[in-house]
Amino acid sequence: MLDVRRLRLLRDLARLGTIAAVAQAHTYTPSAVSQQLSALQREAGVALLERTGRGVALTPAGVALVEHTETVLAALEAASAALAAARTGLSGTVHIGAFPTAVHTLLPAALVSLGRDHPGLDLMVTELDPAAAPEALRERRLDVALLHDYDLAPVEPDPTLDSTPLLEETVFLAVPATADAAAPADPVGGFRDADWIAASPGTLCRTVAVRACQAAGFTPRIRHHVDDFTAVLTLVAAGQGVALVPQLGTGRLPDGVRLVPLPTRRRTKIAYRRGAGEHPAVAACVRALRAATEDHLPKTRTGGPPGSH
Repeated sequence: MLDVRRLRLLRDLARLGTIAAVAQAHTYTPSAVSQQLSALQREAGVALLERTGRGVALTPAGVALVEHTETVLAALEAASAALAAARTGLSGTVHIGAFPTAVHTLLPAALVSLGRDHPGLDLMVTELDPAAAPEALRERRLDVALLHDYDLAPVEPDPTLDSTPLLEETVFLAVPATADAAAPADPVGGFRDADWIAASPGTLCRTVAVRACQAAGFTPRIRHHVDDFTAVLTLVAAGQGVALVPQLGTGRLPDGVRLVPLPTRRRTKIAYRRGAGEHPAVAACVRALRAATEDHLPKTRTGGPPGSH
């Protein structure tokens, strides 16, 4: 019988590429990972790994086993969900991951309703960048996470995760109220000579800002690197530059900022491990987040936030 924990290590080796990276992800030593993978090979009765210089690579049998591993792990998640559904009432800890704008806007109402309807659940929230959420879900540090991508920077679906759509937002160009009106046909290009405020290098928001400017025919001159949209808008109001801000990030709009809607969209989805969608706690989180989003949407449906054009 193949050990599921060892199968996870093999799956992560295929994903991460090195035993050292797998060890770091699981807080093991590299030696412990190697020993577990050697034991898995003995269980399988066939070579799963081969040496490639100073590293290792999966053999064709190892690649095939990883493909089956995803199915096995999804089936175990579904089995766990079925057992949880047979119990009376919901209990236990649910780890929820969300990006900052969702924590500020959608998550509080969802947590209130979950606590009211399912007092046996112990809800724990972690704020993190969506790029880090898939790994946290795979490693079981999260049970539910809010992920997003942009039409300018789509993210490939993760085969280890299932998801359900939650929200599609307008992305705005935030400019000082005293700035000259941008050309309606090319609002981003109208600020090619302006200073820009963008998120930290390596983040999806930073990539979107750069791509939006490149699509308008220029590379932005990024003066400030700021990840919090409230701070971004404060800097825009102070005349320190212009920035792209998604609709959820415009709720605390300071005086002195004008918002220009762009055709760019940000899409948010609720993600969980493949096979876990029918788990009662996961399903309850999905319902609560959808209800909170529907309650929040009327505040932003009628022409966008105050001060927008």
